[in-house]
Amino acid sequence: MRRDQLEHAIRTACQIIEHPEIIVVGSQAILGTFREEDLPPQATMSVEIDVLPIADDNDETERLADKIEGVAGELSPFEESHGFSIDGVDLTTAILPDGWRDRLVKVQNRNTAALSGEPQFTGWCLSAEDLCVAKLCALREKDRNFVGALLDAGLVDAANIAKLLADVPEPHLESAERARTWLSPWLH
Repeated sequence: MRRDQLEHAIRTACQIIEHPEIIVVGSQAILGTFREEDLPPQATMSVEIDVLPIADDNDETERLADKIEGVAGELSPFEESHGFSIDGVDLTTAILPDGWRDRLVKVQNRNTAALSGEPQFTGWCLSAEDLCVAKLCALREKDRNFVGALLDAGLVDAANIAKLLADVPEPHLESAERARTWLSPWLH
């Protein structure tokens, strides 16, 4: 995945749901913080972008996520044409620490705008360390590889991730503890 593909996905998702902004919560949110050439290959391998619509309630979020998925999701004509898919997700997709919305990284430029230049769409990407928290709470092999590659490259700080893991919501504390155990070799 490349930054221009992320920007294309932001524009497309916003156009599909007719909203000015979305939140990128999957691994490719890392492209909001770093350029692809600065990232290890494991960080840009995914060919899907997980997009969270911004809506007033969960039902509307789910409806908009389904709309995105239907138009640009896996096996769609969009994916066939562009080589990546856009997956609409809801708030249950990622386990995130308190305050994550305050740390979102704004992606807005002429590539996120409609072809005419207006309207200007915005993608809000999870910060690198909030993204690592979400990945480590899931703790699948691909998530461990993703976070391990970022840690080994010195792009994220293990101590900050550990601190954020302490701020996940109560129902996910067991996942956060497993994540902290996995993270321990990087903590000094």
